[in-house]
Amino acid sequence: MIHAGRLAATLLVALAATPVLADNLPAAAIELGPIRRNEQGRIEVVRTPADGPAVGRDGSQVQLLDKKVPSAASNGRTIVVGPQEEIRSISEAARMARDGDTIEILPGEYRQQAVVWTQGRLTIRGVGKRPLLLADGASAEGKALWVVRNAEMLIENIEFRGARVPNGNGAGIRFERGHLKILRCAFFDNEMGILTGNFADTVLEVEDSEFGEAPRHASGALHHLLYAGGIGRLSVRGSRFQQGFRGHLIKSRARESAILYNLIVDGAGGSASYELEFPNGGLAWVIGNVIGQSTTSDNPDLISYAAEGQRWPDNALYLAHNTLIDDRTDGRFLHVWTERMPAGTEVWAINNLLVGRGAFTPQAPGRHEGNQAIIDKTMLIDGGGQALALPSNSPLRGQARPAGFVREQSLVPTAEFRFPVGTRPLVVGKPLSAGALQ
Repeated sequence: MIHAGRLAATLLVALAATPVLADNLPAAAIELGPIRRNEQGRIEVVRTPADGPAVGRDGSQVQLLDKKVPSAASNGRTIVVGPQEEIRSISEAARMARDGDTIEILPGEYRQQAVVWTQGRLTIRGVGKRPLLLADGASAEGKALWVVRNAEMLIENIEFRGARVPNGNGAGIRFERGHLKILRCAFFDNEMGILTGNFADTVLEVEDSEFGEAPRHASGALHHLLYAGGIGRLSVRGSRFQQGFRGHLIKSRARESAILYNLIVDGAGGSASYELEFPNGGLAWVIGNVIGQSTTSDNPDLISYAAEGQRWPDNALYLAHNTLIDDRTDGRFLHVWTERMPAGTEVWAINNLLVGRGAFTPQAPGRHEGNQAIIDKTMLIDGGGQALALPSNSPLRGQARPAGFVREQSLVPTAEFRFPVGTRPLVVGKPLSAGALQ
């Protein structure tokens, strides 16, 4: 017979040695929603319907991301950051965030909020008036205001300003690896607007965003507004670039670059080098952009391709329906470094509108047709504060050549840049003109 006390002790030992099954755990806590402090200073839960609009502190609806645009976050929490919220620091929100969460940042100035984002899936969006992030001397790892590391992430409606680091490459965002989409953001007065790493599986998408006000340092440092390293793919659409200084407005070493429907114009007083550069070639699609340099631009070339030689096995430049503006007297619309690329590398130039006295000649095999020159810029009409568009009575109206297809991709524009930022669709079937603005 086993003594009762001994039996109890035996049972306790057995239970301690037995793994605890998940079914035996207490029920998980129910997440009710974001926590905010009310006007009386008490903490309360603000419920946000899953399919409805977010609600601000004043009860008003807040416009969020269009549902048609994919979000990196799914089935996660919503963390709200704001000057009057329970969580007032973006850095604190970053420490709390888990994969799949959404961080909403309310309007205001946020200083010294340098963060390294290590989550795998995350959505970060400014709500309402665009929140302003001021570096104010801070940086993450001596690289940037924000470092995004190996993530699938969406960043929307946030302004990054004033990034500085000792090596002169301080970025608003340093994107190291993964898939990052930038939507409706702004990057001003940073040593680099966005700077990426060099992983070939990395994808960067930029849409409806603004870049400008490169720092005017006397050190000779080159401050690019957007610099994509040796990544797999760069896509820039409906965005505006202006006011460079010695560096480029866009520089891409990507295997494939799609530059579509942007305003890439240095502007009065701007002194960028190239407006658009692909130093290692690659596959480059440049369709429907306005690209221009001012009289004070630092380099006579607007677009440069392959200046540093081949990096990728597949190389071609497709330049269709762009408006290229050269305010210099000694400029060149396009410079292709054919001697540094494999023989037979193609360059197609179709239906581009060439404004100014710059040189534009075929520099490589490919299609070269429908390009039209206008010497006098006064022959154009206002397109958002600048002379950019053909007047309705221009003999060039509706005279574009059929752009056709290449690599099973259409070279016909389906949209055009819309001031001050973004795009609008073109009328289907309407005869097209040379240039970007139809």
